[in-house]
Amino acid sequence: MAQARRTILCIEDDRETAALIAEELVERGFDVGMVYGGQEGLMAIMKSTPDLVLCDVTMPGMTGFEVLERLKELAPRLGHIPVVFLTALADRDNQLKGRLLGAEDYVTKPIDFERLVFIINARLGGVARNAVLQRLVTLNDRETEVLTWVARGRTSVEIARNLRLSKRTVDFHVDNARVKLRAETRTEAAIKAAAGGLIKP
Repeated sequence: MAQARRTILCIEDDRETAALIAEELVERGFDVGMVYGGQEGLMAIMKSTPDLVLCDVTMPGMTGFEVLERLKELAPRLGHIPVVFLTALADRDNQLKGRLLGAEDYVTKPIDFERLVFIINARLGGVARNAVLQRLVTLNDRETEVLTWVARGRTSVEIARNLRLSKRTVDFHVDNARVKLRAETRTEAAIKAAAGGLIKP
């Protein structure tokens, strides 16, 4: 028996980008619905719950962040729907904000469709970020402390001053946390730790 096609709802105010996403994902075997604003997206989700939502961050009227906040309020009724943000905003603050709200991932524009499909398949495969990360990774108190400050945008020098440590000691703990989290950079480590509930920025 053929497996049912998974349904993706794309919330994207740029119609050309939305059409391109739909075309690429349909070719890869997904059913794709398209809406062009946050409010319209919420109504579409409540009407017919998709398997995953792709959502632009910067939209007029209702931003992607606001869509995700409303979805969290509706979660008891709708269940958990993975949300992947589409954004030109690759900066740390926006990524951290989205992760803390519960976004599953970020894909920056212009979109790398191979990466997007990999992320979609991983999320639809039931990869539970928080539960898996908390089970596999244990940060000690000092690593948690310094990574929390990294997530708040502090440099190693500032963290050292705040905690009355040497910069070398701070970098040591940051590097240990980065290795445990399999992160390339300190920023990625902070984002992963926050997303997995290991720190609370």
